[in-house]
Amino acid sequence: MLIIHRVLALTMIIAALSNSGKAQHAYLNSNNGKSISIGALVYPEVDELKGMMMGPFVKLFDGGILTVDGTDCIISRDEGMTWERFPVFDNPEFFLISDERAILSTSKGVIVLAFMNLKERANWDWQEEISDSPGARLPTYTVRSLDGGKTWQDVQKLHNEWTGAIRDMIETENGNIVFTSMMMRHHPGHHTVLTYKSGNEGKTWERSNIIDLGGIGHHSGVTEATLESLPQGKLWLLMRTNWGTFWEAFSTDDGKTWNGIRPTDIPASSAPGLLKRLESGRLVLVWNRRFPEGTDYYPLTGGDKQWSEVAASNHRDELSIAFSEDEGRTWSAPSVIAKIDSSKKMDPPLRRISYPYVFERSPGELWVTTMQGGLRVRLYEKDFIKKK
Repeated sequence: MLIIHRVLALTMIIAALSNSGKAQHAYLNSNNGKSISIGALVYPEVDELKGMMMGPFVKLFDGGILTVDGTDCIISRDEGMTWERFPVFDNPEFFLISDERAILSTSKGVIVLAFMNLKERANWDWQEEISDSPGARLPTYTVRSLDGGKTWQDVQKLHNEWTGAIRDMIETENGNIVFTSMMMRHHPGHHTVLTYKSGNEGKTWERSNIIDLGGIGHHSGVTEATLESLPQGKLWLLMRTNWGTFWEAFSTDDGKTWNGIRPTDIPASSAPGLLKRLESGRLVLVWNRRFPEGTDYYPLTGGDKQWSEVAASNHRDELSIAFSEDEGRTWSAPSVIAKIDSSKKMDPPLRRISYPYVFERSPGELWVTTMQGGLRVRLYEKDFIKKK
């Protein structure tokens, strides 16, 4: 428990600092923003991509856009207006691709997909008296395509344990593929993070060490990681926690082992972020901050050893973006790119904007979509870099 107390003390300091100083822009509100169809406010220079698929997306060599939906690979050649479907599985009755997934088109044109198979979800039976769900199962799978998504092969299960989410996948400078996954642990129930590494275009995989920082509860531990490459062959992992900030870990062997595990100074809600390197060389981070913009409070969740062992902010009313020009050591002041429009009555009401995906359609043109809330927008890096 000592580590928890130290983290809580640190996050109180960070929370005090996170909203101090001059804002990079005027706070998003009904006077300077516009309302979009889902019941959210965005800045005028942010365009809604109404009807767009959720993603994540990858670019094909011929300029098409590829994502997945249900048991299909879907490809658009008209910027998402229409989609052509191709089956991913020979026996689709045994598979259903989770919304929490990761996809990559390698430098050689191989498409690699990692997902949880919802058809094998089983035995979730959370028991409050033991703070656990023994035997819970939601396995991690991968599959790949060698012809731009038209046909798929090498379906394989990598582990059978409950996978809370799969969030991100990258290709390293050495040509290895690395993606983030999770594995539930028991007695008591809590979550851990791990990665898988492939040196042969997703044909076979090697599991990393498991990052297990303990916890008690069905949303406890470390979860839902995003990752990116840093200079000199280093990989950087950012993990969701209940401790007020992202925690980080580093790898110097392309995701085989992770070390240097510690809290960052990036205040964050108990919700996942998405880290991505842009064509400009900058890093971009899209995430839910710990508190609404301009405040230092949000009602806490957990602390009951069921949701989690510590009470945490689960703030998901706003989605923010920030940029780094020094490999994540410092960040621009965050901008809220979408927030719930409290003046707009929706049925059902919009309750959260979270679980982001980020796709750089062309240099500096970013598509931001979310699993929760159905956000589908396009924005431009230059508009948020120059905001003052």
